[in-house]
Amino acid sequence: MRDAEEFDALYTACAGRIVGHLYLLTGNLNEAEDAVAEAFTRAWQRWQTVREADSPEAWVRRVASRIAVSSWRKATNRIRAHHRAAVDQSVPGLNENHVALLQALRRLSADERRAVVLHHLNDLSVAEVAAEMQRPVGTVKTYLARGRRAMGGMLTEEPQEEASHG
Repeated sequence: MRDAEEFDALYTACAGRIVGHLYLLTGNLNEAEDAVAEAFTRAWQRWQTVREADSPEAWVRRVASRIAVSSWRKATNRIRAHHRAAVDQSVPGLNENHVALLQALRRLSADERRAVVLHHLNDLSVAEVAAEMQRPVGTVKTYLARGRRAMGGMLTEEPQEEASHG
């Protein structure tokens, strides 16, 4: 019973965050939810090992990320078609800023996007991001700097009134 209670507590505490993380990485809420569900299934199957991990949440997030990447590799053509169509889809509850953020994230390399999402949107430290990505801290800092620089150019806009008066 203790195992089920601990697992349920982990799921309740972090499933939403992990779905959000995967959604930002994939741009597809259904794929994010599917990958997270599969990752939690695997976590339950290996609960004795996962519960002893430094961060069970990071374990699930890492497995879910790998599942999503594997899905991309298996269905490259389907994913490309989806991304073309997804740009035109209206997603309830998103405003212009959310859409701009998602579009900017999509333009980053996979490593830059993952580092930016983990650090800035999931509030992990650079060291935690490096551990999760299995990269040196310096490499993660480079991903973050490049990602911020690229996104800064994409997300900065001059207000119309100021631009027309200048």
